[in-house]
Amino acid sequence: MKNKDQIAYKDFSKALQSFFEDYIIKERGYSRHTIKSYSETFSLLLIFLHELKGIACDRIRFEYLDRTCICEFLTWLEEKRGCQPQTRNQRNAAIKSFFKYMIYYDPVHISRWQDICSIRFKKVVTDTIKYFSVEGICLLLNQIPRDSCRGKRDLALLSLLYYGGLRVQEVIDLMPCSIRFEKPYMVEVIGKGAKRRFVYLNEMVIDSLSSYMKQYQLLSPERAQNPLFFNSRGEKLTNAGITYILQKYASSANKISPELVCSKPTPHWLRHSRAEHLLQKGYPIVAIRDMLGHASIQTTEIYARINEKIKEDALLQLSETINPNSSKKGNWETNEKLKNYLRGLIR
Repeated sequence: MKNKDQIAYKDFSKALQSFFEDYIIKERGYSRHTIKSYSETFSLLLIFLHELKGIACDRIRFEYLDRTCICEFLTWLEEKRGCQPQTRNQRNAAIKSFFKYMIYYDPVHISRWQDICSIRFKKVVTDTIKYFSVEGICLLLNQIPRDSCRGKRDLALLSLLYYGGLRVQEVIDLMPCSIRFEKPYMVEVIGKGAKRRFVYLNEMVIDSLSSYMKQYQLLSPERAQNPLFFNSRGEKLTNAGITYILQKYASSANKISPELVCSKPTPHWLRHSRAEHLLQKGYPIVAIRDMLGHASIQTTEIYARINEKIKEDALLQLSETINPNSSKKGNWETNEKLKNYLRGLIR
């Protein structure tokens, strides 16, 4: 009987094809976004092997892929490709998923696959959640012209992003048939993991959507399956495209009031803003979780922690204002901004 080390490895290309076709598509039913992310990961791995190891795509064998090689690949992503630790971890997760599959596809070499799967994720410093105040949202949306075709689209887009608390990809994937114009107004959203949910909308958002869709003739039945938001070529707006639209108006608002609107926000700020504003109004955190489409209440609780910090800062400010020994001048009775904020805390 041959020694285990002498047993040939499976063919890499066939194993990778089986991983995509048989496992993540047929067996697991991953979303197209996850499949795209996995595909990009292995495309980058092929580039790495070709450029740094001199191994052409048609010559890749499992003998070349061990823990050291994968660690070098992850380091290359950061140092040469400029990837953030979050992106490195995302690529690492895709690699691990493949080699966990290999444990069953080629169990003879299980120790090699387990060695690769033991590569740890890099520690990531969690960024502070950024969001707009209610005044900031109003100032931002007021920069959008209402009398132009492009302005109607942008107002509908940003209003829906904010009021619905939607992820960018969720908005990108919307179609005209996703909008319900009868009461109760709502939008049907396909979120992470292809999970569907319904998000209620108010009359203001519905009016902006109706005006936009009439302008672009999106209310006809034959266009019901078309992209709801699209570019000049009729293609779906991209993440980068939506970011450009948001930052264009944010830049204008920033010139008016830099303390209210940052000039370079991301679309996710609108989602964060909606969640924080609802929490400040006293909405149950479970309801906010369902609206945002979070799988776990723990994810939504981060907004509650932010809200507690806001209250703590406001109470500290009140204490400093009424403290006769404080070096700051003024009285809280004459501070309208503080009074209005404190009223909001007890509503």
